[in-house]
Amino acid sequence: MSQHPLEHIFHPHSIAVIGASEDPRSLGYHFVRHLLDYSYRGQIYPVNPKLEKVFNLKAYPALKEVPGSVDYVICCISASKVVDLLSECPSHGVKVVHLFTGRLSETGRPDAIKIEQQILKRAKEFNIRLLGPNCVGIHYPKEGISFGYDFPKEPGHVGAFFQSGGSATEFVRYASLRGIRFSKVISYGNALDLNETDFLGYFSEDKETKIIVSYIEGLKDGKRFLDTLRHVSQLKPVIVLKGGRGKAGTRAEASHTAAMAGSLNLWETAIKQAGAIQAESIDEMIDLAVSFSFLPPILGRRVGIAGGGGGKSVLSADEWEEEGFNVVPLPDGIRNELKDRAPDIWDWIGNPADRSMMEGSQISTGNILKMMSQEADFDFLIANVTDDAPFEKERWTATLREEISDFIEIGKNRKKPLAVVLRTGDLAINHFQDWRWKFIAEQRRRLIDAQLPVFSSFGRAAKAMRCLVEYYQKISKLRA
Repeated sequence: MSQHPLEHIFHPHSIAVIGASEDPRSLGYHFVRHLLDYSYRGQIYPVNPKLEKVFNLKAYPALKEVPGSVDYVICCISASKVVDLLSECPSHGVKVVHLFTGRLSETGRPDAIKIEQQILKRAKEFNIRLLGPNCVGIHYPKEGISFGYDFPKEPGHVGAFFQSGGSATEFVRYASLRGIRFSKVISYGNALDLNETDFLGYFSEDKETKIIVSYIEGLKDGKRFLDTLRHVSQLKPVIVLKGGRGKAGTRAEASHTAAMAGSLNLWETAIKQAGAIQAESIDEMIDLAVSFSFLPPILGRRVGIAGGGGGKSVLSADEWEEEGFNVVPLPDGIRNELKDRAPDIWDWIGNPADRSMMEGSQISTGNILKMMSQEADFDFLIANVTDDAPFEKERWTATLREEISDFIEIGKNRKKPLAVVLRTGDLAINHFQDWRWKFIAEQRRRLIDAQLPVFSSFGRAAKAMRCLVEYYQKISKLRA
């Protein structure tokens, strides 16, 4: 196993939680709870001079009283006590200290900045690496380590590093609802020692990580980061979201994680030249992660679209073309088959295929998509779920259930990449139609469980897939 310092975080045989507690108002409470809830298999050492036990685990008055070696320390005590804590670490073989401790340089106060530098100096004296300060640490489901409640416990292939703990939590929470699962997620705060370039380099070599996602407010070493990014983006997709893009955001970023802001234009140009994929929001970051997780490399821009009514079909064609895709006419093979199977309407059906025109015929959205999947004229397919057909409950639910089953079957056959657009009722508070949104949520879950990429709008789907196509086109040229 590599001896990268992050390995000591991800594969510790023992963890000490300094400031452990059974009081839910204490952060030391939550870190111990997470280790227990996620079934961490190593030794857990709660440290608190006022307690004898924490969750039936023997508690120790100080780190120096712990009987065994400690690979990883989670520190939840005040900043003024951290330097002394670090002095206790060498005798226990501590390799890395995660500093949840905050109110340091992010405050801008001279005394806090001075303490932070003293912490760094002491850590270097003892060859101890630091994660943070002002961060929530890591989520590594395979090892049973986490910073959040009810995160997915099954591992996946998306690795992420976030300068903001709150944004890391939001990303994990909402991306998991879209079917994303994680190899490792890192929250790193002020980056006093280990920083964004270290994490990027680690993920580039990590066999458990296939897609890299990052939220960055400032860079410790811009040249080193961009050089690393230029290399890594040729190996794996790297999605980057920059925090602090405007004046207000820059002020907030400085007080949040002690980040040093740079010119937005320079940043965007440099990131693009390095080959990374830029996101503009957490939602867009999740859309991109969904695209790269559930779709194969796509090099072409010819899209086949089926489903929805007339207005949706027109608008969908507009949005895909605005993102640079070609909504190509139906090829003769499909038109001839439609002529045989639906002679009364065959010449009305095009691309996008308007489902309302097919009502009452022997042709369904699934039929059209299956035909498209056999044709070389299309690079990928989009299923537009008919989420608001003008039918009574029984007929509508039966139709939608069958439609979703067709999409799942097409996805399993993998003859053509398939993505699904399904609105989920963002304002589904209307109790008169509560059953509708519950049913749509159930069908959405079926699609996600089948590992199909699901988007809430054509615009979001088209933008994410444009980024996917552009990335793989660039990689294809570099490798040619």
